[in-house]
Amino acid sequence: MSTPRTTGAPDDLDARPDPASPWAPGLRGVTVGMLLLVALNAFESLAVTTTMPAVVAALGGVELYAMAFAAPVASSVVGMVASGTWSDRRGPASPLVLGVGLFVAGLLVAGTAQAMGTVVAGRVVQGLGGGMLSVALYVVVARVYPAALQARVFAAFAAAWVLPSVVGPALAGFIADTVGWRWVFLGVPLLAVPALAVLRPALVRAGAAPPATDPTRLAGDAATSGARDTAPGGTRRDRRRLLSAAGAATGALALHWAGQQGDARGPAVVVAAVVVLAVSLPGLLPRGTLRVARGLPAVVALRGLLPAAFLGAEIYLPLVLVTERGLRPAVAGLALTTAAVLWSAGSWLRGRQEGRWADHRVLRAGAVSLALGIALAASAVWPTVPVAVAVLGWGLSGLGMGLVYPTLTLLVFRLSPPAEQGANTSALQVNEAITTAVVLAVSGPLFALLVARDTTAAYLVCFAVAAAFALAGGLLAGRVRPGGRG
Repeated sequence: MSTPRTTGAPDDLDARPDPASPWAPGLRGVTVGMLLLVALNAFESLAVTTTMPAVVAALGGVELYAMAFAAPVASSVVGMVASGTWSDRRGPASPLVLGVGLFVAGLLVAGTAQAMGTVVAGRVVQGLGGGMLSVALYVVVARVYPAALQARVFAAFAAAWVLPSVVGPALAGFIADTVGWRWVFLGVPLLAVPALAVLRPALVRAGAAPPATDPTRLAGDAATSGARDTAPGGTRRDRRRLLSAAGAATGALALHWAGQQGDARGPAVVVAAVVVLAVSLPGLLPRGTLRVARGLPAVVALRGLLPAAFLGAEIYLPLVLVTERGLRPAVAGLALTTAAVLWSAGSWLRGRQEGRWADHRVLRAGAVSLALGIALAASAVWPTVPVAVAVLGWGLSGLGMGLVYPTLTLLVFRLSPPAEQGANTSALQVNEAITTAVVLAVSGPLFALLVARDTTAAYLVCFAVAAAFALAGGLLAGRVRPGGRG
């Protein structure tokens, strides 16, 4: 018996047997368009990390270096929550279109910036769009593809990261060295718009989008959809979540700003930001996440701690390799490529050992690998240590993340009732984004404070903050077992 199609497909598709492949007629355009957007997002993420040292060298504003990474992470939380609500009510096509539009607009602002503050502003807009885009793509998979094909689509998403991971950092470094860093930002929109042009008509044919193509009408649908939502309490609940997301993002960014103030405003804003985060986060996460309660809350908490440790170190590694070790951006990007390749290897290894390894032991091993890799990457601050040590060490961190990421996702599905799998999966992404923003809010001001006095100490402190989060994740890994010990 074939798997029933999800609702929303046209009648002529409903009458046909389920396709046997994501590349079957009727799905091929959706698959191609989505994979193009995933690959472009992967390239942008790795390319900007590689290129940001060149941006700082050209524009100044090193004190905003960490903010340029934290800003899109924080704003993506608002995009994720808004896109999830909108997709549930009106389908994923409209938030997908708007998400790509905001993503492109943010890249254009950053690519034409004349000051580091403008780069940060562009990154805020980009993060908002990226958050909308990421959630909408997952909803497309649920709405358009039969259940039997969904795992294959997610595998294709992972594969779409491989090529950008291998060539992205080196290509970004080459672009920065030749035509200039601005084209790392400005080149992606030239490809994102055609990708959306392929995807949008395919979504209409597959039944995941209304036939309207006017962006003004799409925006109007979003603005008025709440009035047509008659689910009891649905609109009020969605507004509370959106308000909580905005509060959490604002609180995280306020921590960054406060850490760079040398007067009485700093401590006052820190207190206010912590209060805002404490009020906002419980509405976005499963109960018990902030105290790392056993089971699902611990899984969501670890999804915050471990990726935040990885990104908290990753953003400083290209900077130290370029500014302190004298490498060109293209060469420094090899460290990111090494980590990305070994991340894929770790994910493959984890999949091959499904059912053979205890989940909490896999998480602990991944956290230890991550922490050790961060320590080795930090050795790049000393001129006597070969650069290869840092590059290979960062690869070890990628291997650890490859073990951790799929394990946490599988645990969420195992520990969630079917009706709550979507909400809890969303909580994984939200907590990852907020925790990462908070980690950068701690390390960024410390870096800005120390870099003018002792460059080596500035880098070491930031790597130490990241390593501490990785070690904390390892110590808490045993709590993912609902009735276990540790």
